[in-house]
Amino acid sequence: MLAPLPTERSEHATRPLPDPSKHPPRALPPRKARTAAECERLEQLPNIGPSIAADLRSIGVQHPAELAQSDAFQLYQQLCRASGKRQDPCVLDTFIAAADFMRGADARPWWAYTAARKARYGAV
Repeated sequence: MLAPLPTERSEHATRPLPDPSKHPPRALPPRKARTAAECERLEQLPNIGPSIAADLRSIGVQHPAELAQSDAFQLYQQLCRASGKRQDPCVLDTFIAAADFMRGADARPWWAYTAARKARYGAV
């Protein structure tokens, strides 16, 4: 047997819909680049989101092309100094991945660089 339908509307059903003019739509995140040549913004780099892009900008990296000439370990050390704290080593892996991509390598997840980073730099 079906339950009877409620005779009164709940408070949620009477609430007006939000006015879209007061909340403009959010911009879509930039599409990730498939090659270094396509990459115009830091956020287009594989593995780089808004937070890491902001970190890179805070240490002077403004354009992805700059990463091709950069040493990822030096960038990591700069970020540690600029922030006043030791950054997680996965940030270094991310910097290595981004620099490698900008030098023409295929996009790979940052954790694909962890073993090589540990072998080269040990504990950071």
